[in-house]
Amino acid sequence: MILADEIRAFALKQYVGPVRRTNTPHTAHVTIVSGNIVPDMKLRQRTPAVCSAIDAQRFQDDNGIQLLQRSGPQVAQPPVNTAGLSARGR
Repeated sequence: MILADEIRAFALKQYVGPVRRTNTPHTAHVTIVSGNIVPDMKLRQRTPAVCSAIDAQRFQDDNGIQLLQRSGPQVAQPPVNTAGLSARGR
């Protein structure tokens, strides 16, 4: 598994999954701080890789979410992504 896939899997398990299980689709939102994933996954100097993996359209499509807002610098700590979950959630 490539690093981007590992990051997306981690974000799905740690952020999207718990929100999806406890909220109603269309009203649920999940906030992912890319800067938090780096230490949580024990990555080092990988913030740009985390940002790219989380910002990717593939992450949205594969997990039935839509990026609603992105704040912070393009590739620096701590960008924040807020996504809405769709009814077709996994």
